Amino acid sequence: MTLTELENAKARSLEEIGAANDAAAVEALRVKYVGRNGLIPALVKGMKDVPKEERPAFGKAVQAWRAEAEAALQAKGAGAKGQGEAVDADLTMPGRWRSLGVKHPLTRVIEESAAIFGKLGFTVADGPELENRFNNFTALNTPPHHPSMDRSDTFWFGDDCLLRTQTSPVQIRTMMANKPPVRVICPGRTFRRDTTDATHSANFHQIEGLYVDCKDKPVSLADLKSVLAYFAKEMMGAGVTVRFRPHFFPFTEPSVEVDFSCHVCKGKGCNVCKQSGWIEVAGAGMVDPRVFKFVGYDPEEVSGYAFGFGVERIAMIKYGIPDIRWLYENDVRFLSQLG
Repeated sequence: MTLTELENAKARSLEEIGAANDAAAVEALRVKYVGRNGLIPALVKGMKDVPKEERPAFGKAVQAWRAEAEAALQAKGAGAKGQGEAVDADLTMPGRWRSLGVKHPLTRVIEESAAIFGKLGFTVADGPELENRFNNFTALNTPPHHPSMDRSDTFWFGDDCLLRTQTSPVQIRTMMANKPPVRVICPGRTFRRDTTDATHSANFHQIEGLYVDCKDKPVSLADLKSVLAYFAKEMMGAGVTVRFRPHFFPFTEPSVEVDFSCHVCKGKGCNVCKQSGWIEVAGAGMVDPRVFKFVGYDPEEVSGYAFGFGVERIAMIKYGIPDIRWLYENDVRFLSQLG
C-alpha cells in the first residue's frame, strides 16, 4: 500500500466510524481497523515489505491513522484505545443486587447428617466411586448369585471393576486399614441401573454408618436404635420416633428395616406416609461375623452395627419434594424455593 492509498483508506475509515450509529456497528469497525487481525495491525506487521527509504514516513502515517481511529472509536463509545465495547447504560446508577445462592438440598442433608453424627463421635470416611468386586460384594457377604451382581442392575467395567452400588465398600476399606474401635459415616454418590419411577435414579447418594468395638465394650441393637432415634429427632424434629422391622441383608445379622414416624401427620396417616403413619428410611443391623472375617477382624473379639439410608429420600421427605429428578435438573426456580 502506497502513502496515497493509505491516506485514502484512513479517510474512508474515519468516515465509516463517524457514520456508525449503534454499538454493534462501532464494535465491528473496531475489529475491522484496530482489532488484533484488523487492517492497521496488518500494515504494521507488513512494514518489512515497505521500501527502506519510505518506511519512516509510512510508519508515521500508520501510527497517526491508528491514533485517529482509536480516538474516533472512543468518541463513539467503543472504549479506551478501541479495546472496550459500547456502553448503553447510565453508569451513575447503582448496580443490580444479586441475592446469595442457597445450598443444594442434597448438600444440606449430607452436611446436617455429618454434624449430627459428629456429636456422637462419628467421623466422615470417603472412598472411590469406581470399586472392585471384593469390596463392593464379596467382603459384604454377597452370594455370587445375588441379583445385584447382574449386569442389568449394576454398571460393570469388565469382570472386576464397577461403579459402586452402595457406600458400604468405604466401610470395608476403613476396617481393613484400621483396628477397632471404628466409628464412621460414609456419605457419597452411588450408582444402580434403576430409573423405574419418580423416586428412583441411576445416580443417587447414600450415607452409611459403622460402629465396631472390642468385646470389652460390646455393641448391641439397643445402641443402634438409640443412635438412629437421636438422628431422627435432630433431622426431622423432636416428635419423631423410630420403629424397627425384621428384614434380611447379606452383610448384617440380625437385620432390620428402620422407619421414622411421619413428621408431617405425627403418625396419624397422610399422603406422605401413604396413610401408614410411618416412613421407611433406612436398613440396618449387626455386622455379620463373616464380614469381620473378610476384613481381618476376629468375630469373637469384636461386635458392631451398620446402617444406611438414601440422602435423596431424606431430602424428599424433609422438603416435600415429589420427584427425585427435580434434584438433578439444576432448575433455579426449584432450588431458590429452598432458601
